[in-house]
Amino acid sequence: MKGSRITNFLSLSREHPWELAPFSEPLAGGGTVSAWDTGVLCFEPASPGNKDIVISCGIHGNETAPIELCEQLLRDLVEGRLSCGHRLLLIFGHPAAMNQGVRELEVNLNRLFSGAHERGENGGRERQRAGRLEQYVGRFFGQRTDTERLHYDLHTAIRPSKYEKFAIYPYTHGQPYSRRQLAFLRDCEVDTILLAHGPTTTFSYFSAHRFGAHAFTVELGKVMPFGQNDMGRFSAVDHCLRQLVSEPEWAPAPLEPGQIRVFKVCREIIKQSDAFHFHFGKDVANFTAFEPGELLAEDAEHSWRVGDQSEAVVFPNPAVAKGQRAALMVLDYSLSGAELD
Repeated sequence: MKGSRITNFLSLSREHPWELAPFSEPLAGGGTVSAWDTGVLCFEPASPGNKDIVISCGIHGNETAPIELCEQLLRDLVEGRLSCGHRLLLIFGHPAAMNQGVRELEVNLNRLFSGAHERGENGGRERQRAGRLEQYVGRFFGQRTDTERLHYDLHTAIRPSKYEKFAIYPYTHGQPYSRRQLAFLRDCEVDTILLAHGPTTTFSYFSAHRFGAHAFTVELGKVMPFGQNDMGRFSAVDHCLRQLVSEPEWAPAPLEPGQIRVFKVCREIIKQSDAFHFHFGKDVANFTAFEPGELLAEDAEHSWRVGDQSEAVVFPNPAVAKGQRAALMVLDYSLSGAELD
């Protein structure tokens, strides 16, 4: 398989960043691997297990560590060094932004799902890309109805984090949180969980809400250029993803109390105008805590202060477009047994 188009699929996708004609090749061990479009690969083993797994990366083009991790996973599956035990959809989200080394070209791709790509005027090609990615995930999950559906959307953050690796658990609409999935994330050394407080237009929420998937936005560290990532820092998540994909009977050890740290979103700070600015420095890390009453940000006619209890900030980014989320504010939270399945 060395030298095949699938083996070099990331390079091929970057050469054709917006569209690629479909093609297929045999999969080592039996079955097929099919390119559905640029950056979209479907692995169909001859005897798939009971999981349908989506792993996505590069939804933001400058978040390179997950891209490099997924490219090596792809090569090992195609070249037979790793068996494929489940159906797998592998997505390299934004090849055009990868080519320019930027987060986005005009619009944040991870704010365009659940139909948001149909609203707005700028960023036409990114909106088209989001719509097509929705279709491919729907096509993948729609081929079977009696399987466990999983989606791990891998990212790295703009800023460093007090807790380096963390995951956003999409809003569940009252459904319990998965104890087994929290155990899986713990084994990935993703031991900090942020519970979303409502529907969003992210890729992971789309899969969770539309298809009932266990889906997560997984933050694996800080943004670095291609070739400058210490891949040893991702060895645990790499190992767990490989076990999940290749071993149909593999499962994480049971979750024990105290093994994960949980926060819950209490509010969003939305940028209203070009006058928006934070009252803390650019070096403030994710999950930095602020005391009650502290001034967080100001805009032309708005200001944001901490409420009656300490709050921590996540994803502060004053450079977002007007009307977009400039930060999440979160509170410490303890999951009760009644909230877990």
